[in-house]
Amino acid sequence: MATEVKVPVLGESITEATLGEWLKQPGDTVALDEPVASLETDKVSVEVPSPVAGVMGAHAVKVGDTVQVGAMIATIEGAGSAPAPAPAKPAEAEPAAAQAAPAALSPSVRRAVLETGVDPATVTGTGKDGRLTKDDVLAAATTPAAPAPVPVAAPVPAAAQAGARREERVRMTRLRQTIARRLKEAQNTAAMLTTFNDVDMTAVIEARNKYKDLFEKKHGVRLGFMGFFAKAACLALKDVPSVNASIEGDEIVYHDYADISVAVSSPGGLVVPVVRNADTMSVAEIERAIGDFGKRAKDGALKMEEMQGGTFTISNGGVFGSLMSTPIINPPQSAVLGLHRIEDRPVVRDGQIVIRPMMYLALSYDHRLIDGREAVTFLVALKNAIEDPTRILIDL
Repeated sequence: MATEVKVPVLGESITEATLGEWLKQPGDTVALDEPVASLETDKVSVEVPSPVAGVMGAHAVKVGDTVQVGAMIATIEGAGSAPAPAPAKPAEAEPAAAQAAPAALSPSVRRAVLETGVDPATVTGTGKDGRLTKDDVLAAATTPAAPAPVPVAAPVPAAAQAGARREERVRMTRLRQTIARRLKEAQNTAAMLTTFNDVDMTAVIEARNKYKDLFEKKHGVRLGFMGFFAKAACLALKDVPSVNASIEGDEIVYHDYADISVAVSSPGGLVVPVVRNADTMSVAEIERAIGDFGKRAKDGALKMEEMQGGTFTISNGGVFGSLMSTPIINPPQSAVLGLHRIEDRPVVRDGQIVIRPMMYLALSYDHRLIDGREAVTFLVALKNAIEDPTRILIDL
């Protein structure tokens, strides 16, 4: 009896996905809830579990096809008919032929396979419905094996001509298509503008170097810079609430909480999971959340709901070496903070030219909602908190 494998519910307002990869091929044994396929949605990759145990049947769609929620994409054959495999003997391992034997062999046939070492996949069954019998296995064991065919050397491809020009066309993933569409929509909809400032990282670097070992020992996570910037951003958002607001129709929606979207890299592109209620969290809790997001993004294990919502975004291009950028707003949010690489630069302090570890900050914002004065005020408040981290502790 065949059981249909269907596209599961993918999340709010998501009705379709792209078949990214088949994890099981026809004929493969499949356990209950074992992933058989991977789907690419607008935000993340989602694995499709098998609804029953059995053998993978035919694929109904190809890699790259668009599938609707609830659509049948494959079948599982022989559901529930395969007995559990016999436990291996402690003193000896089963031959490879027995390990590869198809399910539902009778006990006498399985014993014959174990005793003779015959690969049942190479034997034609004469029993009912083409099933193997004990005599089939014994006959195959006494029949001389045909000589192995002499392998024919594969033709060696001609070497590409020196200076030859090549092109390769690769279909855009659904995630990349969505990123492209949303970023263009943001440019077309928002009156986007970027303002810049720089920040002296001396105090934060000193604090990190002084406490990083104790911090990791106590909290089980490394002390980075994102925790400082997230907390500093939460303070600045309280001072300038329009930066944490959004436009819905002809209304402005102000939020009395800070759900910080943090841009992290995944194999399919940049994703932005949300640290919810970051304004109520400690630096350690924020670092732990961001570290978990980063790890699961690389494994493709982020959940759909973890990337929905968010009132403000922080993107750190500095980890890739970026000196300065103009980040694009993540709709329906109204602002995004861009962080960049830290480099030693000459600055004037108390009338003296000194070398300080400096970072450029960039705030892109929707000018329909946020005035230039508010954008600059936000960046200055953030800069003050980073240059004097005590402000973060005393909520100043």
